[in-house]
Amino acid sequence: MSRPYDLGGSLEFGAVDTQDDYAPFHHEWEARVFAINSTLLRSGFYTLDEFRYAIERMDEGEYHATSYYERWLHAIKTLLAEKGVLTHDV
Repeated sequence: MSRPYDLGGSLEFGAVDTQDDYAPFHHEWEARVFAINSTLLRSGFYTLDEFRYAIERMDEGEYHATSYYERWLHAIKTLLAEKGVLTHDV
């Protein structure tokens, strides 16, 4: 079963841009999502495997319509809701 993140061999998305602009974050909110995720992982709220699986469970259309850190934010919100820390209304 192919998942949205499994794009190996798929040509429909065009070439991968390999030019590196050396900027780890392009917006301030991306750095904040990175920091939140790092803190939650270190605190043991969830594991890296759980985090990755939350991204892998995204709806295919949503997965392809979101950026890298938007997927991270989705995973954080999903996991915290599933663990009863937050509601889905965030």
